[in-house]
Amino acid sequence: MKRRSFVKQTGIASLGIALAPSFTIAKEVEYSILELMGKADIELFGKGINLRAEAHDAFVEMKKAAYSDGIDLKVVSSYRNFSRQEAIFERKFDKYTEELGMDPLPAIDKIIEYSTIPGTSRHHWGTDVDLVDGYRKVEGDMLVTEKFEAGGPYEDFKKWMDENAKVFDFHLVYTDEPRRKGFKYEPWHYSFAPISVPMLTAFRSKNIVQLMKEETFLGSEYFTSGFLKTYIQNNILDINKELL
Repeated sequence: MKRRSFVKQTGIASLGIALAPSFTIAKEVEYSILELMGKADIELFGKGINLRAEAHDAFVEMKKAAYSDGIDLKVVSSYRNFSRQEAIFERKFDKYTEELGMDPLPAIDKIIEYSTIPGTSRHHWGTDVDLVDGYRKVEGDMLVTEKFEAGGPYEDFKKWMDENAKVFDFHLVYTDEPRRKGFKYEPWHYSFAPISVPMLTAFRSKNIVQLMKEETFLGSEYFTSGFLKTYIQNNILDINKELL
């Protein structure tokens, strides 16, 4: 895919050029259900990046462009396989139910404010990344919404990504659109659209409810068909419309 060259923001502003999304959907590829659920080995590229080849190459271009503007795009998280997502989910389920004494269903609702059910994570695909500005040294959890807002350490990062990420085919997944349901706003989570859009289309064609009901990880016994249908509609599909 031919990619337009990056133009520094100062030049863009002076020329009055509006940057529109540049991606074209990747050629049709068959994705297995194991691949879509993070249960298959896939080829990943880049030390500390771990993305599919085309997503990796686009990210490297974007990282170079950001670097020239004083932003160091640092990958906090990218590809996660099923087992890794399962460990995250089970750790949180155990914490909320055992340590905090929550009932199972409220505990699951709490988990899915930010964390996906294993097998349904976009991070299984090798297309999505959680990013921050590596130049900014912060204490505690880096992925906190307030740190990306005005006055926060990642304010400049967020402004740069808002202005430039689409040029490299990366789109914010969980936006702050007020009527959006599902996962809460994540100003750090970006997806490489040319691959993730067809992967989501392939995933939607599967019987996700049945697949999830066949899983046996901690907490999955509480997944009813009604819960899973709502989860699919709100958490998997109520995302940035540019990624549907």
